[in-house]
Amino acid sequence: MNKLLSCRHNMDTNRVEARFSDASAIAIDCIVIEDEYGNTPAQRAELDWLLYNKPLEYAQLVLSGKIAHYLSLGCEHGRPKDQV
Repeated sequence: MNKLLSCRHNMDTNRVEARFSDASAIAIDCIVIEDEYGNTPAQRAELDWLLYNKPLEYAQLVLSGKIAHYLSLGCEHGRPKDQV
C-alpha cells in the first residue's frame, strides 16, 4: 500500500474517503467499523470522535489493523468531560 495522503469523512455516505500517493482511493464504511469494533458506548464515542476530528488517523488505524488495540487502550476523547 502506498502512502496515505488525505482523508475526508463523507457525511452523505458515512464513509471515510482516503487517497494514496499512487492516485488510488478507497472508501471505509464507518458503520461496518462501528459494528465490528464499537462494543461499548465508550468505544463508539471514541470512533465518532476520531471520525469527525481526525479522519486521517481513523483511516490509518483501520487500514493498519490497529483499531482494536487503540480502542483497548481506553481512550477518552469521545467522553464528555464530566465522565472522565
